[in-house]
Amino acid sequence: MLPADRAQVPKILILATEACAYPGADNVGQIHAEYPANTYVVRVPAPVMFSEPFYLHCFEKGIAGIIVMSCGHECPYPGAYDTLATRISRVHELMGERGIQTNRLRLCAVCTVCSKAFLKEVHQMHELLTSTV
Repeated sequence: MLPADRAQVPKILILATEACAYPGADNVGQIHAEYPANTYVVRVPAPVMFSEPFYLHCFEKGIAGIIVMSCGHECPYPGAYDTLATRISRVHELMGERGIQTNRLRLCAVCTVCSKAFLKEVHQMHELLTSTV
């Protein structure tokens, strides 16, 4: 059983593209930078593969915040980033309809050596979630 203060820590899910964002996250580990332990990084080929219900299901199951870290327009899959951005916009609409704060889902671009960008996004989401808990 977790201590009471540990049980209240909101979980952050990061979907990190294997081409860009995941190597960026790995770089954070290599430089021994610290980020909140409530962060779970999942390596994915392309976040566009996740449909709108996936994100809503994550929130229903206890994930407090989701950061989709993609390659941006540098994505190796043509048109994937634009499709992903459209999908995230639709998820934001669905979140609003359900009373879920839309700032709990972020889309950002993180490159292979963007350790500062990775850390900034994680820390901002952690601050947002811990200030509202």
